[in-house]
Amino acid sequence: MSFRFYFIVPLIALLGACATVDFDYPKPESTALENTDDTYAGKQIVPLVALHPGEAGFYLLFDGIDALAARLLMAERAERSLDAQYYLITNDLIGFVFIGTLLKAADRGVRVRLLLDDIQTKGYDAGMAALDSHPNFEVRIFNPFAGRSGHLGDALSDFGRVNRRMHNKSFTTDNQITLIGGRNIAAEYFSARKDVNFGDVDVVGIGPVVNDVSKMFDSYWNHVSAAPVPAFADMPDDPAEALEQLRVRIDAKLDEIRDTPYADAVRVEYMGFEKGDSSIFTWAPYVLAYDSPDKSIKDKAEEAESITTTLARAIRNGQKELIVISPYFVPQKRGIAFFQELRDRGMEITVITNSLASTNHAIVHSGYAPSRKPLLKMGVKLYELKHDPTDVYGVARGGADASLATLHTKAFIVDRNNLFVGSFNWDPRSVDINTELGVIIESPELGGLTAGLVDESLATRTYEVILNEQGEVRWVDHAGDEPVVLMKEPDTSWWRRFTAGFYRILPVKGQL
Repeated sequence: MSFRFYFIVPLIALLGACATVDFDYPKPESTALENTDDTYAGKQIVPLVALHPGEAGFYLLFDGIDALAARLLMAERAERSLDAQYYLITNDLIGFVFIGTLLKAADRGVRVRLLLDDIQTKGYDAGMAALDSHPNFEVRIFNPFAGRSGHLGDALSDFGRVNRRMHNKSFTTDNQITLIGGRNIAAEYFSARKDVNFGDVDVVGIGPVVNDVSKMFDSYWNHVSAAPVPAFADMPDDPAEALEQLRVRIDAKLDEIRDTPYADAVRVEYMGFEKGDSSIFTWAPYVLAYDSPDKSIKDKAEEAESITTTLARAIRNGQKELIVISPYFVPQKRGIAFFQELRDRGMEITVITNSLASTNHAIVHSGYAPSRKPLLKMGVKLYELKHDPTDVYGVARGGADASLATLHTKAFIVDRNNLFVGSFNWDPRSVDINTELGVIIESPELGGLTAGLVDESLATRTYEVILNEQGEVRWVDHAGDEPVVLMKEPDTSWWRRFTAGFYRILPVKGQL
């Protein structure tokens, strides 16, 4: 789920928001804890790290149920600290399970720091204040909106600021183990919804990468854009009482999910991870890539350290092949020129993105569609995801028969050796506006594994996009005994195609 609507500013005269955000509100500076080798996680991990100097251990999480179980186990094994950084947490079953797990850790004496973007916190002020009232639980909101009942006033009066969002996702316990990737905290990211689920990937990391993620987190946590809850929120009269009410709501939500096939599947994976088999980790050199939090400030953004510098260097170092997996793929002129540069050097390029049927943002598809012809003409191979729910790992085991599958994975593979996993989309919003995070892992094992999964899935899970002899875009379904060529956007209604076409005339491509 990504928010992409603030650029559609109504052409009406409205007063700007009367409320303000007090970015000077006092807040204590804090950093990741260093003395954690004697924790449960430290005792398991430190000896492993000593055997692999200069490398970190990584484990990929393609399955949504696995991804939730890993987070729950990490939180429940935390002894000293837990740092969570997310673009959004929703008030659905998964959101309550997640917050409940963090709260249990705080009750045990674990220092919990929750850093959340403000894109989807409308109505959450009392809950955030409640959590923040716990002596071991601190909440900060990155770049908060001043208007707490709605965002339109901010969009009109302070667009240059509120348009810039923190899209990073990280979860670190005891400064010993970390988890980063593309998943936000909502049911659709963990194969738990009945109507729609997102295919995504996270990576668990141990070793020196954990300190790197912690330093990144600290830079955001202590940044001027990270505001304490009282600096902007509609505060409840009694936060402590609000916390007790929140506990009751959490318990009620847990009761709803406790005896379901989904909960059973999560328990199975939880117990599997609990056995602590260290052989699941692949050890490799890596580079952690992320934007400076200064990117959130318009006047500083141009000079801020950018994730794109690191990513472009890794890609340009490639020799043979680039595979891009991006749900929101909107290459503007400079992006198309970048692909042409790689093609001129002889690199094979494959791009997998959402089809119009599978995307959850038709307006983003309108920005991508015009790039198909120039990319195909230069020899880039394009594939678009079908909306078949069986494409999402974990859906069947969890008992959710989704009517729509959406690609949400943000990854690329260079020469089947260097694998990037993170929050970065190949679109103008990730490049120029939002802050992003990811890791480049130099591993033929993980790069080859991920590329192999792509190879296996292209024929059955995607449509190949081609140009026919007349230079017209067509879609080829390779799932059957013979290829089937489709003349229009597959699995879409006339209205959805019309809507996506209409969006193309809007001057918003740089905001997608």
